[in-house]
Amino acid sequence: MKICIIGTGYVGLVSGTCFAEFGVQVVCIDKDEKKIKNLKKGLIPIFEPGLDDLVKKNINQGRLKFDTKLHRYVNNSDAIFIAVGTPSRRGDGHADLRYVFSVAEEIAESINNYSVIVTKSTVPVGTGKKVKDIIKKKKKNLEFDVASNPEFLREGSAINDFMRPDRVVIGCESDRAKKILSELYRPLYLLETPILFTKRETAELIKYAANAFLATKITFINEISDLCEKVGANVSDVSTGMGLDGRIGKKFLHPGPGYGGSCFPKDTLALVKTAKDYRSELKLVEEVVKSNKNRKKNIYKRVKIVLGGSLKNKKITILGLTFKPNTDDMRDSPSLDLIPALLKEGAKLNLYDPQGMPEAKKIFKNYTNNIFWFKDAYKAMTKSNALIILTEWNEFRALDLTKVKKLLYSPIIIDFRNIYNPDELFKQGMEYYSVGRP
Repeated sequence: MKICIIGTGYVGLVSGTCFAEFGVQVVCIDKDEKKIKNLKKGLIPIFEPGLDDLVKKNINQGRLKFDTKLHRYVNNSDAIFIAVGTPSRRGDGHADLRYVFSVAEEIAESINNYSVIVTKSTVPVGTGKKVKDIIKKKKKNLEFDVASNPEFLREGSAINDFMRPDRVVIGCESDRAKKILSELYRPLYLLETPILFTKRETAELIKYAANAFLATKITFINEISDLCEKVGANVSDVSTGMGLDGRIGKKFLHPGPGYGGSCFPKDTLALVKTAKDYRSELKLVEEVVKSNKNRKKNIYKRVKIVLGGSLKNKKITILGLTFKPNTDDMRDSPSLDLIPALLKEGAKLNLYDPQGMPEAKKIFKNYTNNIFWFKDAYKAMTKSNALIILTEWNEFRALDLTKVKKLLYSPIIIDFRNIYNPDELFKQGMEYYSVGRP
């Protein structure tokens, strides 16, 4: 099979590379000439464990190509995937579909043979129909299909998520499209991966509903953790007790500073906006959005209380800047709220992240006076009044606590990810503050 993937961002690059690993002939298209030039050399623009090696392997074996010219491949592809960005539109929170529709226009200019045009990007209900209308307007007599095949990739484990998914969701309207997409995903049949065929609108909604539900679980346990602190309960035990119920499950019941990243924030907003457009209330999701926003906005207050009510001229070390480990993604990370708030209170910050530093430096380029960047966790915490663990990178899970205590000016650790056992820290003579635990 031959496919074309338009967009070499996170979703497009991972999907294209993994399809090539399945044995499919893949061409990834992007208008960014510099990016394409680097990709041809095996230089990838994102950090995703294992992706660079997989890209190089499939380039060398001739299954993966990169180009800037869509018209060269559009008529020689069994399926054409649209995998461009759909960021939140400023003001109303709806997904910005200009890139999706621009690609649809470009496809319409060149396509002359049957193909399945597949939206891989996360798009609101009804987007597939609009894509079909755009192409149909220019090619009235052309036979083609538009399908929805939402991605369910987690940053940091995207390759495994693609190769061994919980399910594949495909929304299409014809047997011909179903046959092509079934063949494309045939390598997963050996794993007995559930492949769910639905209406196109249903597939579009499944993605948003799934992300909104996971965001709700995170927000729920965060609010329960606040209650635990008030009543003297332990949120870790509450999470375990809940998660052992098969109807609930243990995943996404870990309290923290609030969810971030490229999906949950924008997808919950987009789902709420879609519901309003169709005059259907989603008050629960609206409250999830509001609660999470407030949590990230107010986590600095916890730091302020621990340090006696004033942060002026206090040196604070923050370990972890990305929204989660094993990614360099800073989008909607809690650090984007915490750092400016601490600086406004007069704090001086030592920052370190294993992969997020280049992007973080761009974001905080205007905060030059009181931000200091480090390439090592221990150097970053030297003479600090407190150490904050904001992202649960593996290298932060087993810090030399004796060394940490010697380096810190005050032996205070504020752990927003609950990665340490409080008793262990207390035995070391540390002041240890976590989320939802006594």
